[in-house]
Amino acid sequence: MDLRRLRGAHRRPWRASHALVAVPLLLILIVTVVDILAPPDVHLGPFLVAAPAITASFGSPRMTAFIGVVAVLAQAVVAVLRTSLTDLNHSFQITALILISAFVTFFAYRRERHERELTQLRSVAEATQGVLLRPLPERVGPLRIASVYLAAEAEAQIGGDLYAVARTAQGTWIIIGDVRGKGVEAIGDAALVLGAFRAAAHRQAELPVLVAHLEGAVSSELTDPGTERQRRADEGESFITAAVLDVPDTESVLCLVNCGHPPPLLLRDGRVKPLEASQPALPLGLTEFVRSDFAVESFPFEDGDVVLLYTDGVIEARDTSGAFYPLAERITSWLDKSDGDRPQPLLRYLCGDLMAHSGGYLGDDAAMVAVERLPAAGA
Repeated sequence: MDLRRLRGAHRRPWRASHALVAVPLLLILIVTVVDILAPPDVHLGPFLVAAPAITASFGSPRMTAFIGVVAVLAQAVVAVLRTSLTDLNHSFQITALILISAFVTFFAYRRERHERELTQLRSVAEATQGVLLRPLPERVGPLRIASVYLAAEAEAQIGGDLYAVARTAQGTWIIIGDVRGKGVEAIGDAALVLGAFRAAAHRQAELPVLVAHLEGAVSSELTDPGTERQRRADEGESFITAAVLDVPDTESVLCLVNCGHPPPLLLRDGRVKPLEASQPALPLGLTEFVRSDFAVESFPFEDGDVVLLYTDGVIEARDTSGAFYPLAERITSWLDKSDGDRPQPLLRYLCGDLMAHSGGYLGDDAAMVAVERLPAAGA
């Protein structure tokens, strides 16, 4: 499981929409029969406008127009059976029904076109991020890795969550980050960081040098005059949170530089421990305002341990009551019931649990990377 996307509710199955057409047809039948049998001073014809209006909410323009025609014909049948087709009252009802049916048919056309455009935009967004976020290998040195990307449902806006893995002569570098904002600027900033990260991997730099290189790349891009990115930087709105890890092959430790990112979670012996940095750095792109040192902190990372990296889209997902997703608590609950804490089953569980918590809707993109250190015999 490397890249998973959530489709929006706007993609309605063809069969479902055609099954729903029975609702307005039944409504027309009921109103017509009752109106024919009603006393002379009772007129239920105006209720027929509900049929095309309901159809416009789910059906195509052609289906909406069809229901409108059926409603007009039903009103005409009522007029003939009760008085006459040229009766003033029924004439006005039929005219109003024709006009309203035409209006809702137009609205159905507009809705369908908007949904088609939104679907195309989402496809482009997914393809763009699919190219940007290269699939992570399942095995890298002594590490087993799984990753997942959950796209938000926010009008096909491309998010700026990022992750990558790179090998060095001594071990493995891992980065996860989150660009503030959405859209083309966010995807550009994410591409900038990932490009700098992959380029630095070839130079085999130390971890502080790597992070300083990322900061330099981001800061130099933000100072480009006259751009939207530079305007956002001037207002303090353009920055990138990131957690950068160095996992040596021969030592049971992981080294971390945290640049304003949510702390990774270490899973060991059925317990979950946040890897809180005592000297966190500022997010990338903000050292122009305050000087920041990139202090490296080491944590034990032994055989069988799993470290979970994630973006704030995970912990900021809300349920119907507005409560945030309790990531550490849910992982602990899963560990109590599971046979192991392997990366793939962990992310599979978290994906389902997160979507259940948020009711299937994420307000922000969410990314997770789980890394397990394998025993020496399995390396």
